Amino acid sequence: MLTDEQLAAALADLPGWQEDGPRIRRVYEFANFTRAMQFVHRVADLAEAQDHHPEILVQYRLVTLTLWSHDSGGVTKRDVRLAHAIDRKF
Repeated sequence: MLTDEQLAAALADLPGWQEDGPRIRRVYEFANFTRAMQFVHRVADLAEAQDHHPEILVQYRLVTLTLWSHDSGGVTKRDVRLAHAIDRKF
């Protein structure tokens, strides 16, 4: 699990991501539902490739992604790595 300092440094390099308790979360907004779902499918492919899966909440044009490592009880390097990969696809 990342220390508070490591998490703060990681979030400084991840615009839009915020700490939410033992998790990190970002909300993405799209022009319409179809674009939101296309993004979700890209995220699913990334998650499968990294064998690390976010919680995904779709609310019409909004997609909320939440990351944390269940087995560690908080945010780890795996979460930060996936957040960076997701942002590159956004």
